[in-house]
Amino acid sequence: MKPEPASALFAGPFALATLSVPGGPAFPALVTPDGQALGLRAAFGDERLTVLDVLDRWETALPRLRALAADTGPDRIPVSDLRVHAPVEPRQVLQSGANYRQHVIDLHVAHRAPGDDRPEEERRAEAAEIMDRRAAEDLPYVFIGLPGAITGPYDDVVLPAWAEQPDWELELAAVIGRPAHRVSVEEALDCVAGYTIANDLTDRATVFRRDMPQIGTDWLRSKNAPGFTPLGPWIVPAGSIADPDDLRLTLKLNGETMQDESTRDMIFGVARMVAYASQTARLLPGDLVLTGSPAGNGMHWGRLLRDGDVMEGTVTGLGFQRTRCVAEGAA
Repeated sequence: MKPEPASALFAGPFALATLSVPGGPAFPALVTPDGQALGLRAAFGDERLTVLDVLDRWETALPRLRALAADTGPDRIPVSDLRVHAPVEPRQVLQSGANYRQHVIDLHVAHRAPGDDRPEEERRAEAAEIMDRRAAEDLPYVFIGLPGAITGPYDDVVLPAWAEQPDWELELAAVIGRPAHRVSVEEALDCVAGYTIANDLTDRATVFRRDMPQIGTDWLRSKNAPGFTPLGPWIVPAGSIADPDDLRLTLKLNGETMQDESTRDMIFGVARMVAYASQTARLLPGDLVLTGSPAGNGMHWGRLLRDGDVMEGTVTGLGFQRTRCVAEGAA
């Protein structure tokens, strides 16, 4: 699958990408909104340069990237002639759960406990009260994902044979641009280099440990199969996104809109999520902070992912990803 042939692939003058000539090795690139790519290794004088290396030196790299974007010289290659990989290989992936108010209410209703025969309206009211209390008590929910789950924005996603209820979850992902430990909410966005798109797939059947319910959630099993996190296509610098807490996320399944919501529905904004994660973890350049997914997942619609499904995800100013689901054994 190829990137969309749009005249403006993303907001701002440039974005970062990891690309390759078909069959060749991946390389870091600067991409312009008209769909042209410039390899960065020659520009930075480093034949082993990766996007992670660029993020490691973000403060000094950013002015150089701006200058390269403004230079309309030769050596540009159409992105449509290249393979687009996940834009970065992060050291750490931090994921936010239960961060969109309506989404959590929908899940609360869908995951009804055995014997809970209360009307749906009552259970929705209960979930809304829980969300309001979490917001008032300032209690985000962050857990750890595996970099090995990441795949490219146009790659096929293999659905494991054991996954009984594979579901989609389109998310805004913040990409860290400098080490951050115990930063304040006011400082947090200064630590963000840019933003990208993530689809954080989840097998709903394995979220909760049936054998040990007192332990709770099993994120390893439910979220970290290879390819369960399509990422990208681009990292758009933070300066090109006016307000990350006011972006539209849209996911279509086989052409039908399933998720269509603004990041305004987040209980905790990007700055709060980054600051909260940094209170425990030392965030590093290139790390991803996924900010949760809005309402409209498969559990809500009663329709989970299956072989042949095509997911198309967009976030305002960040581009477009398209991934096809392939049943294990049919890939």
